[in-house]
Amino acid sequence: MPGWAERSGRQRRSFVVGGALLGIATAMLLAAWLSTGFRSDLLLNLGSSVVLAAISYVIFDPLFEEARKARVQEHLSFDRQAFVAQLHRAGRRVRILDTWTIMLERVHREETLRAVRAALTNGAEVQLLLLDPDCSAAQQRSEELERERVDVPRYIRSNLRHLAAFAHTLDPALRHRLQVRLYDASPSIQLYQWDGRALISFFPIGKLSFNVPQLEVDMDSPWGGFVHARFEELWEHEQATVSLERYASVTVTLRHDGSDMIEVQVPYVTVDGQHYIDCRAFRVARPLTVRAVLPPRPPGATPGVFTLAEPAEGDHLPPATVSRHFDQKYGPGDGDRVLRRLVPQTPDDPHGR
Repeated sequence: MPGWAERSGRQRRSFVVGGALLGIATAMLLAAWLSTGFRSDLLLNLGSSVVLAAISYVIFDPLFEEARKARVQEHLSFDRQAFVAQLHRAGRRVRILDTWTIMLERVHREETLRAVRAALTNGAEVQLLLLDPDCSAAQQRSEELERERVDVPRYIRSNLRHLAAFAHTLDPALRHRLQVRLYDASPSIQLYQWDGRALISFFPIGKLSFNVPQLEVDMDSPWGGFVHARFEELWEHEQATVSLERYASVTVTLRHDGSDMIEVQVPYVTVDGQHYIDCRAFRVARPLTVRAVLPPRPPGATPGVFTLAEPAEGDHLPPATVSRHFDQKYGPGDGDRVLRRLVPQTPDDPHGR
């Protein structure tokens, strides 16, 4: 549950401060008992006041804290610069739940990535959940934003390319705390969290979510608990999410004459249920088959066995179209891609024909 450690810390602080005040009051009252005259009266009055202050602090401090947490601040739109400033100071947790984020667009990218690096250096865990660009919800969101002329899958793929490149620049210790996942579900909530505070909004029809009012909430509040639960639900759902690493490449095991030879990480795209890989990392020879676990199947699932077919002009997707999909996902190619379609083997057709 979010904020449990913070609540426990505040409760301990209240009891410690209250206990300290009671200790001071007890010492004053004891001194008053041992004294006489004006000094005794003075210490008695002060001691009684401190006792009342201690009791009031223990009782009312939690109430004031709860009132503060329940207070919601409304902002007219997403304040990018303010969020970047909070990222630099974050030391526990940063979370982003969105379709794609303007924080990684060209004019903001360098400043944002510096802030993310600062948060990681401070010890924060940085988690990003972005919409899967290949899912139907991404296309639907593009249709909702048709008047804005926004190609949602293209923006998401651009975000993912830059996040993958940024991750490779990090030291292993920092890279371990940067986690990016893609979700395949209808987007409903936008979340930008830094430590115990967050900006949240909902996705309006026909408008960018950055240009609508944002609610700044405490993650210990009911609003914070709601968005935390939504984030956790998506993050932990193996069938609905895939890691950036699995999105960027797939592990294939090369096989020859029924024997496994070597594992290779290769780029891939999935289009209309067909899987294509870039075979530059190994020499394509016949008869060669591969074993692979392709998304959305979870890691650890039984791998499928495929033969490799060269895209042809008569296919449902001609070679130029396949190349264009690789360019959209990985950036413009250098013309050296060796593209092959994965054709599932069946017991009746061991060669995948």
